[in-house]
Amino acid sequence: MREFSTPLTIEVPATGNLTDDVVVNAREAGDSVAFSRHVDGEWRDVTAAAFLAEVSAVAKGLVAAGIEPGDRVALISKTRYEWTLLDYAIWFAGAVTVPVYETSSTEQIAWILRDSGARAVVAEGADHVARVNEARADLDQLNHLWSLADNAIDVLRRLGEDISDEELEKRRTTATPLDLATLIYTSGTTGRPKGCMLTHGNFMFELGVAVDELERLFATEGASTLLFLPLAHVFARIIQVGCVKSRTRLGHSADIKNLLGDLQEFRPTFILAVPRVFEKVFNTASQKATADGKGKIFDRAAETAIAYSRGLDRDRPSLAVRAQHALFSRLVYGKLRDALGGNCQYAVSGGAPLGERLGHFYRGIGLTVLEGYGLTETTAALTVNLPDACKIGTVGRPIPGTAVRVADDGELLFRGGQVFAGYWENEEATREALERDGWFHTGDVGEVDDEGFVRITGRKKEILVTAGGKNVAPAVLEDRLRAHSLVDQCIVVGDGQPFIAALVTIDPESFPAWAAAHGKSGDIADNVDDPDLRAEIESAVEEANKAVSKAESIRKFRILPDEWTEEGGQLTPSLKLKRNVVMRELRDEVDALYPS
Repeated sequence: MREFSTPLTIEVPATGNLTDDVVVNAREAGDSVAFSRHVDGEWRDVTAAAFLAEVSAVAKGLVAAGIEPGDRVALISKTRYEWTLLDYAIWFAGAVTVPVYETSSTEQIAWILRDSGARAVVAEGADHVARVNEARADLDQLNHLWSLADNAIDVLRRLGEDISDEELEKRRTTATPLDLATLIYTSGTTGRPKGCMLTHGNFMFELGVAVDELERLFATEGASTLLFLPLAHVFARIIQVGCVKSRTRLGHSADIKNLLGDLQEFRPTFILAVPRVFEKVFNTASQKATADGKGKIFDRAAETAIAYSRGLDRDRPSLAVRAQHALFSRLVYGKLRDALGGNCQYAVSGGAPLGERLGHFYRGIGLTVLEGYGLTETTAALTVNLPDACKIGTVGRPIPGTAVRVADDGELLFRGGQVFAGYWENEEATREALERDGWFHTGDVGEVDDEGFVRITGRKKEILVTAGGKNVAPAVLEDRLRAHSLVDQCIVVGDGQPFIAALVTIDPESFPAWAAAHGKSGDIADNVDDPDLRAEIESAVEEANKAVSKAESIRKFRILPDEWTEEGGQLTPSLKLKRNVVMRELRDEVDALYPS
């Protein structure tokens, strides 16, 4: 059993809670810009003092409405300024935030509200309100439903006008590091979502360490970031709290369709995203270059960026690579950086493996992607690559105060102050995941090298065992397949079968340009058996197979006519594949790959 730990480098507070950051910021730097809000087509600054005033006013409304310390208050909304405002207001009132993805179905919302015993809900729009109302008959403890579309913020402000500052301060200081801050429900890739109990102390440990370690992101002059991932996800949430703690200017982008425009206006110094976003940016740029007749130039530029980054790992790229890199910096890389606003030097990636090729590509163009690893149960990061300690292809070393252990079956176990208190009212699941001495079973399989860098190789429950007894981690092949510009999603199959195969969906954004360039008519469904399209996917399969042995390689594949989406139920809100759903829905397609 292999084990590696990183010593704690900071003193974690033993008192207080997450609201202290807001109060201290207003007292020590009240005129500093804490947020920029997108209102009526322009970005308007919100100072630390103004944020404290807004949070206090909304929190008083919650107190006046009868929300008691420890009560659960649900938030259903896209990523926007009001989400952050309400999150802190809930904490100021001594209550517990229960985030709900704004894309959640009525059934999912009903389960989370019922399981958490939520006393109140703040929903974004009429459709969210309708979903809550549809489920309300079974929600005996739900007393209040406010809508942002119906001026929930102003309603709460007016409601709390008679609550004194002294009464609010008493509420605000009620919670200790041991008290519950939030219940975040797992996205449900398997079974019903479980509520992860994260305390104020979990966040204080995680952020105390992470902000210190990632000083170059949070403490640089003019540091800022634009959140566009769902704040219901722990990854975006921890960056939100980290920005408040470190006084980093924070903006929100609610609609992915406006993201490029928002990035260019906001000009963040760092961003965070899941790997699928980085894949999309690369594939879109590649397709656009091909459509403009510059595909070969882009391909050479991409290979040069990768070679340049690999050269940095060997101390210095060759003279020839440096010369080509300088040329492409002027012709190609600058335009890609400009698409992110022009100021962005770092990106943080999590949620799934990024892959070495993309990691080297982005570092090669001047955007270092710091890949990390964590789960909802661990308040986000357990490990992270740092600007001065980065090994592309890994998820970094354990952050200070964290230990990792590789079990005999390859499963990664972690222990640290960010590990959750357990699952809400589910002792059986808690016992399965959390050992008495604090070691948390991640369910992921991986390796730890001599320097402590962790590499994720797959999910324990997703390891395929072929009829020949070969163990295959599908994630390795799937990550490389998705790197092709035409591949949207894929699933590698073969458990109990004589060989490994794959189902592939085509990217609906990339397909039209490819079809036009190859003289194809019709949509994706009309072309699933087209020889040229199959040849393209064949090349992607061959590239993916380079990462594995012959026994683990993909022998057959099938192109599907329809895409997999969050709305369709095949993807989680963080764009992870729900393997059980896909396998259930496409059992016939899988069977067709293995004719008897």
